[in-house]
Amino acid sequence: MPDKREPLVSIVTPAYNAAAVIGETIDSVLAQSYTRWEMLIVDDGSTDRTREVVRSYSERDARIRLIDMPKNSGAPAKPRNTAVEAASGEWIAFLDADDVWHPLKLENQLRVLDAEQATFSCTSMRDFRDISEIEITDPENVPVKEITFRMQQIKGRIPASSVVLRTDIAREFPFNEDLSYKAVEDYDCWLKVLENKGPCLKLQYPFLMYRRIENQISGSKLYMLRRMHNLHLHYGNRRSPIRALLFSATHAIGALYFRTIKRSL
Repeated sequence: MPDKREPLVSIVTPAYNAAAVIGETIDSVLAQSYTRWEMLIVDDGSTDRTREVVRSYSERDARIRLIDMPKNSGAPAKPRNTAVEAASGEWIAFLDADDVWHPLKLENQLRVLDAEQATFSCTSMRDFRDISEIEITDPENVPVKEITFRMQQIKGRIPASSVVLRTDIAREFPFNEDLSYKAVEDYDCWLKVLENKGPCLKLQYPFLMYRRIENQISGSKLYMLRRMHNLHLHYGNRRSPIRALLFSATHAIGALYFRTIKRSL
């Protein structure tokens, strides 16, 4: 397919002290079968060599751009919003600085989005701790499932680093930069998109490899439960303590099932 028919995808990557892993993340983007992309890596005041690693890649490939934040923002919401505003593509793809994509991820998602005339997509994911654990296989007949607003309320089903979203929608519904939303700003954002724009098409194949790191914020169950309760307590006009407890409980139960039994999203 000629390039002129291919939409530009802007890949948004917030980075903070990610020097040890961000090279593997960038390599997974460079390995994409879909090649019409730009990668906007926003350094959020790193104190390690993150910027130097990113510059070494950008010097070799002009599609990779480094954006420096003036100071650390304390959460990925502001760096993500900054990159979305700077994006040139008609699609935004989110990818955190320690995660890795399957080489056919963008190709498959864009094919489904085009075929269904949809605006929002995600994929399943698989955990890993070291890049050597990843085995790349070619997917066949990938099923697609609709994720609705109610489904997302009950249990988070949309991995942030798997999302592809139309740029105008990403700008209409930015991440909440209040630090009380840290670690759940993506969950809050997807709820708003689902409620206002309709369902997300989820490709039921692990096109995303999610890196598990010791002392990871999202791995602290009590911390996440408190953040999730606060989010549901203040979401929209639904400020009901009972509703907040209910959805926090269903989220916790669902997370326990996926992490300890199914081991994937």
